[in-house]
Amino acid sequence: MKSPRSRPSRRITIVDVARHAAVSTKTVSRVLNGEPHVTEPVRERVREAVRVLDYHPNIMAQGLARQRSYLIGLVYENPSPSYGVDLQMGVLDRLRGERYRLVVLPVRSVNDHADEVVGLLRSAAIDGVVLAPPASDSRRILDELVGIGMPFARISPTRFDDIVPGVVVDDVSAAAEVAAAVLAQGHCRIGIIKGDPTHAASSARMTGYTQAFAAAGVEIDHGRVIDGLFTFDSGFAAARTLLDRPDRPTAILAQNDDMAVGALMAAREAGIDVPRELSIVGFDDSEIARITWPRITTMRQPVFDMAVSATSLLLDQLAGVPVPATIAHEHRLILRESIAPAPGAGG
Repeated sequence: MKSPRSRPSRRITIVDVARHAAVSTKTVSRVLNGEPHVTEPVRERVREAVRVLDYHPNIMAQGLARQRSYLIGLVYENPSPSYGVDLQMGVLDRLRGERYRLVVLPVRSVNDHADEVVGLLRSAAIDGVVLAPPASDSRRILDELVGIGMPFARISPTRFDDIVPGVVVDDVSAAAEVAAAVLAQGHCRIGIIKGDPTHAASSARMTGYTQAFAAAGVEIDHGRVIDGLFTFDSGFAAARTLLDRPDRPTAILAQNDDMAVGALMAAREAGIDVPRELSIVGFDDSEIARITWPRITTMRQPVFDMAVSATSLLLDQLAGVPVPATIAHEHRLILRESIAPAPGAGG
């Protein structure tokens, strides 16, 4: 004979909560869903019953009743592990206490597989989706979502301003500011490691660099501009190419932190001191920029906060609440030990 402990415990239901609180199941439902027309004392009785009974709503059952899955998607491509983690943590932070759950939909190449992304979104049984770059700039994906009426929120969109809502940061001015910080240290021989050319952020940040160089009266040597892929390995390879030049740069602008750390490793391999002989700056202010040595000077792009805002926009749409077309976040230059005056420039 099985002991009582071996028997599975019965799942607590909304009926049990209603009996404990001495109210109807409809009243319990209203309290759990934050609906009006329930007095505060009754609300308190229901909340106490929920706490005492350790009741957890059956999200799947709620979804069937409301013709919702209570799942939201997150589509992103960026190969930087730190960027992906910040996105996911931001969405999950905003979902804390909500009935919705997250479905992560990473994509190898949005540019090459937009139709597959569309098929994935159609079949994933999600109620809405947060789109990170470059999916947030994919006309094919955006048109499909608008066509099927699926709510979405865009992170860092740079195109199609008429398709809203979106959460933005000014990539151009942010890149101009970080480049200006390097130029102010007297650097003229500056290498640039661009991000993935299929990402609009790469061209936006290059525009910012160009503006800063022009303001300082310094010409960009396009022989020192190399495409990367927003990955450590691409930053390492690009930096090796730059540092093998006889007129190697005294500073490297990398368009994200993973590539900046790749450049740092390439400099160490070549026996080049950072920052005395070579300054390196990144972009994003991801964790990797804070834990390497020397720590990386970078432009803080609040990816976590932007993901929180985008998720809020999506949840409001799902609740039928009007949302703004755009939420703007501020960038901030973070000065650390990877930058110094150019050799011979004093300081």
